[in-house]
Amino acid sequence: MKTWKKVGATALASSLVATSAFAGAMTVSGVANLTYTANSGAQDTGSAAADHKDVDGNRWGMNKSITFSGSGELDNGWTISVSQTLAAGTPTGIGMTLDMGDVGSLDYQGNAAGSRGIGKIKDKIPTAVEGADDGLDANGTATGGGVSGTVSGGATGFHYSKSMDMVTIGVGYMPKGASTNASGGVSGLGGKASTTSAYISIDPMDGLEIGFGVGEQSALTGGDLAQTDDLDTAYVTYVYGPLTVGYQVSNTDTYTSGYSDDEQTRWGVLYAVNDEVSISYVNHENEDSVNTATDEEATGWGASYTTGGMTFKAHRNKGTNLGNAASMESEHTEIGVTFAF
Repeated sequence: MKTWKKVGATALASSLVATSAFAGAMTVSGVANLTYTANSGAQDTGSAAADHKDVDGNRWGMNKSITFSGSGELDNGWTISVSQTLAAGTPTGIGMTLDMGDVGSLDYQGNAAGSRGIGKIKDKIPTAVEGADDGLDANGTATGGGVSGTVSGGATGFHYSKSMDMVTIGVGYMPKGASTNASGGVSGLGGKASTTSAYISIDPMDGLEIGFGVGEQSALTGGDLAQTDDLDTAYVTYVYGPLTVGYQVSNTDTYTSGYSDDEQTRWGVLYAVNDEVSISYVNHENEDSVNTATDEEATGWGASYTTGGMTFKAHRNKGTNLGNAASMESEHTEIGVTFAF
């Protein structure tokens, strides 16, 4: 990691709050991933070439990202920080955070790479590498969308959080709009309803964590852009020595009876063999109020080995009845190495 010091970062801070900063620092960090991936599914036996998903060409892949972060302390003791992530040269994370000390922290994410509100706790199941949904394809075309029933508080907008002894609270707000905006801009036509959500997590004893969240997100189905779907999720995790277990239930209730409601259940077990090696097993199930005869199911195992700034990892996930549609199956196997610098 490279670090540069800069004195007198007043211009940045004065544009954000009504005070001045007297010192600032900038850091640059990066991550590179090299993977070997294999995909397959029920669609492999189709007659068209596009249906043969197991014939997936070059299975080696690489991505890399660089994150620039800058921060400065204000006269009142608060801290303002900004960050910009570039993945293969493309901005994927643009955000700023105001740390107000005992008052809490407020951040704004201006690019669709974060999570707001309830999205911070959407998947609390312990895992060595990835969740049971990683890499799964709902329709066998490489463009399908994983699993169903996962709650979301939005990717852009505001998030407030505060920790008090054994309690942490979070509130998220994703403003309505058709897209993200540059400074001084508006999203224009096509904006859906705003998404709002909140959560609370409690650590009542060593190793035990309990959390609950609720929210309303802009409707994902239907033609009325002003409508919202109701969300809620609850989870519990417990750490006992090298073993961590977790259980979570999430619900999505659509605004009209014409569309399906989802009830997602997840559980998982993580075993830390030592400080470097971990293995895990995760299970996912989603019940759809319309397709009641075809519950969506997904399972996966993962393992990781970390040494210095390098992590070797492997996981395999399998899903059936994806999208709560019969015969929709997908398997994803991935082996890779990650370098952090």
